[in-house]
Amino acid sequence: MADAMVLKAQQFINSTYDKGAKLGISRLVEDGETGWTVMFALTRALQYELGIAGLSDNFGPGTLSTLQSKYPRIGASGVPANIIRIVQAGLYCKGYDGGGEIDGKYNDRVRDAVIQLKKDMGVDFAYPGSDVVPKVFKGLLNMDPYVTVNNGSAQIRAVQQWMNGEFVHRRDFYIISCDGHHSRTVAQAMLYAVQYTIGMADGVANGVFGPGTQAGLKEHTLSVGSSGTWVQLFTAGMLLNQRSVSFGGTFTAAHADAVRSFQSFVKLPVTGKGDFSTWASLLVSYGDQNRKGSACDGVTRITPDRAKALKAEGITYVGRYLTNPIPGGGKVPEKEIQPGELQTIADQGLRCFPIYQTFGRGADDFSYPLGRAAGQAAINAALDHGFKPGTRIFFAVDFDAYDYEVTDNVLPHFKGIEDAMRDDGDRYGVGVYGPRNVCTRVSDAGHASASFVSDMSSGFSGNFGYPLPENWAYDQIVTKTVGSGSGSINIDVNIASGRDTGQGSFNKPRGVLADTSLDPDLVQAMMTDVGKYMESIGFPNDGGVRKWQHWKCFTTTVVDYDSDITLYAYRYKMRKALIQTSAYWEMRHVDAVDESADLAVITAYETTGTFKDTSTGICQIFGITATRAWNHAVSKGYVTGSAKDINDDTLYGMWRKCRDDDQFALSIVPLIHLWNADGAPGSGNDETTLRPMRLDYTENEVYEVLRRYQGTNDEAKAHAKKRLALYQVMEKYNAIARNP
Repeated sequence: MADAMVLKAQQFINSTYDKGAKLGISRLVEDGETGWTVMFALTRALQYELGIAGLSDNFGPGTLSTLQSKYPRIGASGVPANIIRIVQAGLYCKGYDGGGEIDGKYNDRVRDAVIQLKKDMGVDFAYPGSDVVPKVFKGLLNMDPYVTVNNGSAQIRAVQQWMNGEFVHRRDFYIISCDGHHSRTVAQAMLYAVQYTIGMADGVANGVFGPGTQAGLKEHTLSVGSSGTWVQLFTAGMLLNQRSVSFGGTFTAAHADAVRSFQSFVKLPVTGKGDFSTWASLLVSYGDQNRKGSACDGVTRITPDRAKALKAEGITYVGRYLTNPIPGGGKVPEKEIQPGELQTIADQGLRCFPIYQTFGRGADDFSYPLGRAAGQAAINAALDHGFKPGTRIFFAVDFDAYDYEVTDNVLPHFKGIEDAMRDDGDRYGVGVYGPRNVCTRVSDAGHASASFVSDMSSGFSGNFGYPLPENWAYDQIVTKTVGSGSGSINIDVNIASGRDTGQGSFNKPRGVLADTSLDPDLVQAMMTDVGKYMESIGFPNDGGVRKWQHWKCFTTTVVDYDSDITLYAYRYKMRKALIQTSAYWEMRHVDAVDESADLAVITAYETTGTFKDTSTGICQIFGITATRAWNHAVSKGYVTGSAKDINDDTLYGMWRKCRDDDQFALSIVPLIHLWNADGAPGSGNDETTLRPMRLDYTENEVYEVLRRYQGTNDEAKAHAKKRLALYQVMEKYNAIARNP
């Protein structure tokens, strides 16, 4: 919302620093809305007035020290008018009274506003009076609020104000927001506060939960009757972790009860005391890393000797991966559950909880279509390995997702997973693996029933400053090696809450089998599932603006030629779903523009003998693509016959057959896949060679084959992510058919 005084602040910057671009101060949009852009401009203006070379958005130590040396107290006299104008502008942008104008006059209204600002910050006793001191100036020129916002907690605000007032005179402690919400900055401030209270000097205290901090905490166990700053810090930590306690300097019986509740929740020994392990769980996400966990996860096969080593360590639950997206396993060849491994786990009295992860290292790996693909791929893989219905699969978000990325990418992704599970009959449950904020938000949205928390990544913005999710099942705290000799194994140690217990017995693995003919009893269910997925990404079953309705495309590309597709798949060691997916997807996309393009090709050839290529037929194949794929298949011995010359007549003949003969077009689809799998030699755009076509292609290889069918541009990449989900739906029913 536009504010008249913020507008004046923007106009002040633009008019005073009209050569701002040369100075390093960008011209502001004069819209009356505050924000970081305005605060950065004010910071740069201050640096300019201080004579600092190389202006920066950051109000860092250099700016602070220069301000301290030149103007340690900014008040009514002795300070350049423009610096006072910057103070006034900052006050307006923070919602305080800047004196009525931006005139460089430090009048009574400015003084009152500064006094109120200090009081809101909690530093009115540390910095009495109405002058602006450097650390207050730094706090003025940012977007931190000093009053509660968005239903902030009054008690947490009291903690924030107390820390500001108590520690602001320490060199590396800066004024934090007082908005009533926990955050990364507040969590960092808590660590500094603990270190200062331990007695660490400036320059030694660093906000890191290191050996010195841990040693100091071990000397300050609290119990009923304890009092002083340590109790204030401890109760602050409890409040920041959303535990209902009163903030104060005396450890009461009520505090002990709250501590017992917290200890029970995080699975610590229930003592009611503020011991080291409890301090650690309050201050850092991973807590006390010397704790023994009853669960673990890892990328190494569980052998009988390793299972014995895990049991000796007190491990009961083992997390293992359903798939490995890297062809051949890459540097972690045992990441995926290995043949016979689940039986070993069961025989040794352990239990396994499955984890599904492809790459998941950035927001671009998460979307609704990719969630649908992940959900169905995980179902297929879980069935392949023999996991029984009722198993919960934990889907990984293995990156530091910012809150907006959770909203824009991660939540739609998990909605896709949820929809895939529902369409499968909910035979498996959904869990989420990731930072605390991701787990909480996905679970609160109803997309996951339990959380596997990546608390070991304590620096993640989604962990630092967030409480442990209420539905946590596994809490990942440290990496270590256990066992020796043939039993040695590197694991991530997890604390288990008991909300998930994995599985202790398994069905027989399905194995890697060739595809068979589609069971007629599966056709209707398969057509329904494919239609549901396509509708979910914007393709109505009635065809919409496209030429063909869903039933027609499905019948033509999946049912009518099932015997041919089954033969091609067997002959080329290829999954039927690769052929079905490409053919169905392309047929669903045929529209009036494609038909007009076809007529233009026919007219040009019949009138001039010139062939002007375009994609055609139900499988939308270019004449040159069909010809080169055929020639490649001949050269490789995939088919018998002769290579074709590349000329207009040949290309038009191939193009015409792809347009007019559905059976022929479908026969070319697997040849295009083989050509692309081999790097599409002769295409003029050779690509990295995949492994030779095989039945156990990884999801990454499947994606690449599907993507290459369409091309190399951004549209092809975007469509391939959607087609990957379609592939998994097709593969679901093909897998059922080949595993009766």
